[in-house]
Amino acid sequence: MVLVQSQKIVLVINSLQGGGAEKFVLTLGEAFYQMGFEVHIVRFDPIVEHTLSENLIYHLIPFRNYRRFPKGKIRYFFFARAVDGYISKHIGQPVAIFVNLYREHEVFYYSRQKKVAYVIHNQLSEKLKLATLLPKQLSYFQRIYTKYPAICVSGGVEQDFVHQFGEPTKTTTIYNPIDRDNIRVLAEEASPDLPNVARQGYLIHVGSFKAQKGHEILLQAYANSAQTLPLVLVGKGSLQAQIEQNIIALNLQDKVILTGFQKNPHPLLKHATGFVLSSHFEGFALVLAESLALGVPAISTDCPSGPSEILPPQNLVAVADIPALTEKINQLMSHPSQFNVPFNEAFLPQNVARQYLAFMGVNYE
Repeated sequence: MVLVQSQKIVLVINSLQGGGAEKFVLTLGEAFYQMGFEVHIVRFDPIVEHTLSENLIYHLIPFRNYRRFPKGKIRYFFFARAVDGYISKHIGQPVAIFVNLYREHEVFYYSRQKKVAYVIHNQLSEKLKLATLLPKQLSYFQRIYTKYPAICVSGGVEQDFVHQFGEPTKTTTIYNPIDRDNIRVLAEEASPDLPNVARQGYLIHVGSFKAQKGHEILLQAYANSAQTLPLVLVGKGSLQAQIEQNIIALNLQDKVILTGFQKNPHPLLKHATGFVLSSHFEGFALVLAESLALGVPAISTDCPSGPSEILPPQNLVAVADIPALTEKINQLMSHPSQFNVPFNEAFLPQNVARQYLAFMGVNYE
């Protein structure tokens, strides 16, 4: 790979645990590398749950070392200075720094780096519960998000951002990258063994066990359905015990299969009869787009935001509308092909990477 005059790009993320934003960083980083850039991934926590490409350069700046400072602004100020020093010493002068997720945004509010953009992965009104904040707290967030340009991962996320903060800085929407070719390769790997009940097909949900993902809605809707196919839940998280209790309470022990976190969920996704997303809110709904890359029929709640920009109206139901979701699940089990949706090539990584570079004014040709 011939580097673009050794131009360096930095992507900042708290960790590389098994989440959508973390996968986004690795996918976009690989796309930049394929375009000839030297790509650096800077993280603050040592957790790694994704497979790491040898094409990218990884850095760890431990945030835990700064927990001795008082919690809040002072801690972030001194940590930001350490991050600036590390980048200058070990990376040099990047042509662009893309900072992901809220805590990292707060750190970079105190940074002296210039060529920075925030990547907004979720509706901040939901993620930060902005409606519940005191005016002083809201003013602090407004200052954070006036410092650097913002790239939102869906139109809904951008609308929410502008509604909350006005247009204090340059803002745009660029969809998340979906590496269709790599996903299809990964989907050919051996699939984890499932119980015999899943041999004739199954529905699948892939996502962290947290309130945002709406497992309680999904389980109730599935319990009310014909249950002609089992339901596979892929993931882990803080609500796992509660979800397991719900499964027992709804008498679904023989119908719902928990696989735990899967480093590579794509074989399970590929062989599914259909994919169901039940979220209360999303940013882009990465796994929903991945299901389309594998040709898997999909339905979703019409949550803010993302799904309505990926799926047509016939594949959507209102958020938390259990009867409507039950009906859609029945339709998906009986006639899955009616929910097939073509993959949108605008999601391909190099198409997305070009938009990122154009937004930052980086010349790569």
